[in-house]
Amino acid sequence: MSRLDVFIDRMVSQRACLDFAIAETAALPGPAFELGLGNGRTYHHMRENITGHDIYVFERAIASNPASTPDEAFTILGDVMETLPQTLERFGATASLIHADLGGHNLKKNDLFARKVSPLIEPLLAKGGLMVSSDRMYFDALEELPLPEGAVPGRCFIYRK
Repeated sequence: MSRLDVFIDRMVSQRACLDFAIAETAALPGPAFELGLGNGRTYHHMRENITGHDIYVFERAIASNPASTPDEAFTILGDVMETLPQTLERFGATASLIHADLGGHNLKKNDLFARKVSPLIEPLLAKGGLMVSSDRMYFDALEELPLPEGAVPGRCFIYRK
């Protein structure tokens, strides 16, 4: 499979999983969190499709397309290993939806990072909240859900609290 095919599978899966998660969490209270802004494509998709929820973006430094850049009030800058625990103190377990696309091209490094960040993400979700991730995560109390139609296995994962 070419790198282009892998990228397309990831993007199609990300959209299918996000759309599913947005619909499933629409009635829940609480904010949505975007972990990793990058160019801002998924944040823009979330902003266009999520109503009634604030969307907070976590990023080391903003380098997104101007059309996909959140307001400063909804931007949490810094290393997620530090900002996620601070966010738990600020918001508690209130997130209706968390999306993370934090990995890079090194699958082994992505897996190690997922193991470290999973315990920081899990307590942020509200009961019934969903976590969508481009990498397999390692949660103690979240249930991995089947992928929605259109998602490619192994390219995206969904977890429910």
